[in-house]
This record gives sequence, structure tokens and C-alpha cells, in this order.
Amino acid sequence: MHSGAIVARVIRLAGGDFGLAEEAVQDAFSAALVQWPLEGVPAQPRAWLARTARNKAIDRLRRQARFEVKLGDDAPDLAADSGEAYAEDANAIDDQLRLIFTCCHPALNLEAQVALTLRTLCGLTTDEIARAFLVEPVTMAQRLVRAKTKIKVAAIPYIVPGREELDERLEAVLAVVYLVFNEGYAATTGDTLLRGELCGEAIRLGRLIERLMPDRPEPLALVALMLLHDSRSAARFDLEGDVVLLEDQDRSRWNHAQIAEALPRLESALRAGVASSFAIQAAIAALHARARTAAETDWQQIALLYEELLRRSATPVVALNHAAALGMAEGPARGLELLDQLASDAAMQSYHLYFAARADLLRRAGRFHEAQASYAQALTLVRNEPERRYLAKRLAEMVATLEAERS
Repeated sequence: MHSGAIVARVIRLAGGDFGLAEEAVQDAFSAALVQWPLEGVPAQPRAWLARTARNKAIDRLRRQARFEVKLGDDAPDLAADSGEAYAEDANAIDDQLRLIFTCCHPALNLEAQVALTLRTLCGLTTDEIARAFLVEPVTMAQRLVRAKTKIKVAAIPYIVPGREELDERLEAVLAVVYLVFNEGYAATTGDTLLRGELCGEAIRLGRLIERLMPDRPEPLALVALMLLHDSRSAARFDLEGDVVLLEDQDRSRWNHAQIAEALPRLESALRAGVASSFAIQAAIAALHARARTAAETDWQQIALLYEELLRRSATPVVALNHAAALGMAEGPARGLELLDQLASDAAMQSYHLYFAARADLLRRAGRFHEAQASYAQALTLVRNEPERRYLAKRLAEMVATLEAERS
């Protein structure tokens, strides 16, 4: 929960040295694993970790025999900063904004910007980031190393840029925030699908960017989108922690205060002119939020919005969502027709949601043999336990249905 914020602080105190800061924070966590079981968890654990990381950074620099040279003007800050007041330190917010904008410097390509921020600020593992980009972990690890090296070689400053530079970095910054939210909302791996701390962190960062750029509609749209999705969190799982699909959710359990907060943001973003991709996605989420029952969902309008999104960003994942929406609006056969066009995409062949979507449309079409095969294929690819249980349940239903037909 705290690693990214602490890394951001130590990077500033250490003069922008990413590698030193990450190693020092890892040393601090290692120390906590040794000391806390013996001495108890401190009253302010984040402050303890920040102070210990700072001390570990000093130790590393002294061992390298270049303490003063390395820190230069920042040496007094690193040596004097105790970290005791870290939990309440307003500078922690600035540290995280500095880190976001450093990682999102235009000298790096967009994918490297997003991946580096996810790794450094948000604490996502290389494997989680690789899954978000649909690439192999070793490939993502190499990209992260290259990005850090470029920051060091190009001497990219660790600052929140002036207004003239904010606009050119906004796209990458917002992409970072939304990927953090997505990893929290639908975790890549693990025993739970929802990682609420990541969703909360993403919404908090989105609000910070809203305040930093109050005249831009894109942050408004992104915060609206995240609030609308997050409003459904309590209804997404049953008492056993199993997945409940949107159409089956108890809508009285949705956070209607969040929905009420999100809708005016979306309206403001749409009034500002040409809708951003975040505004279109938020409009889709708003159609779900406004539907009193699943049957009232305006799938035709949702499909049209996905079609517009696909014109702007022709990615396989957007195409998958468009196909699924059309399958709900015009019937399973139409959705399956579009999914067949994605079958040759290598990324889709390793993406469990492609096969899950295909299986769902096949089930709705009554093509149970094919649905069984697609659910089975999705099960071989899924890495999250609640999703695995859901797919296994659907697969068992298909087997039972086919056995009943044979009997």
C-alpha cells in the first residue's frame, strides 16, 4: 500500500536516483520483516518505513564513497529528513506527482511511461504490468530497465512540469492512473479479483490531476469513469467471494452517492467539446448505472459508443468489448461474427476474457458443445482465483446441460 509513495519520497531526497530509491525501500521492507515480528508494528508504520528507507539510502551512498557528490544540494534534505511526520506530510502528494510526471516524460515512449509508473509509483509487479500490456514478463522487465536507464542518461528532472509541458504528458499520466484502477478493479492474479487499495489510490490520483488541471475535461472524465465502475464493487461478489456478473448484481448495493458524484463530472466533460476516450467509456458506464434493471440496459447505445471508441482506438480489447455489446444488442450470432474476426490475433489467443466472452455468447445461442470448449480454454488461461471459480462453474453447467440433453 505504501511502497510507491515512499519510493517517490526517497527519489526526491536522493536527487532523482530511481535505482537507489527502489533498493533502499526494499531494504526497509526487509528490515520490517525482521524487526516488526519481534518489536511489534510501529504506531506509524509508513513513517517508520520512510525513515528507514532514507537511512538505507544514506548507508548505500556512503558505502559507495560518493555521498556528497551524489546528493549535491539535496544532501541536507536526505540527512535531516526524519520521516516521522510522513503520514501527514503534504509534500508526499507532490512527491507522487513529481514521480508520475518524471516517468511520463516525452523522452520515453508512451508504453514505457505507463509501465514505469505502474512499477515505481504503484508497486505493481512486472508480471502484473506484462499482463496489462499482453506481453511476456521478460519483455516487460527489459522495457522497464531501458526506461530507467534513459531517465538517468537523459538527466530527466524530477519535477512537476510547468503548464506549458503538462498538456503533452497528460495522456500518459491519465493512462497510468486508469491502468492502476483496472488492476485494482480486476486483479491479474491472486485470490481476490478486487484490490480496493489500488482503486482508491487511482481515484485519489485522478482527483489530484483534476485540481492540477481544472480547465481540462479529460481528468474529469477519467474520475467519473472510475467512480462509476467503483460504485459497483460491493455487488460484484457474493458472500463466498464468487463473481456476480453485472446482469445479476443487486443494484441496491451499488454506491449511488458515487454515481451521483460521477454523473455531473461526465456531463461537464462532454460539454467541453470533443469527447475523450475516457468520456466515451464513462458514458458507457453511466448507461449501466442509470438502468434500474439489467433488462432496461440500452445495449444498442452501448454498442454505438463502443463503435466510436473503436474508431479512435482500434485495439483488440476494445474490439472484444464492441463484439460483446453487439452480441447483447443484436443477438449472440452478431457478436460471435465479430469475435471470429479477432481469432487470429495473437494477444487474444492468450487472453482468457476473449474465450470467456465467446463462451458466454455461445451459451446464449444454445451452442453448448462449443461453449463448453471455450470455457475450458478460458480456464487454462485465467490466473485469478474468483474468475477461475466462475469459469469452472459455467463449464460444469455446460457439462450438465449436455448430459441432460443426451438423457
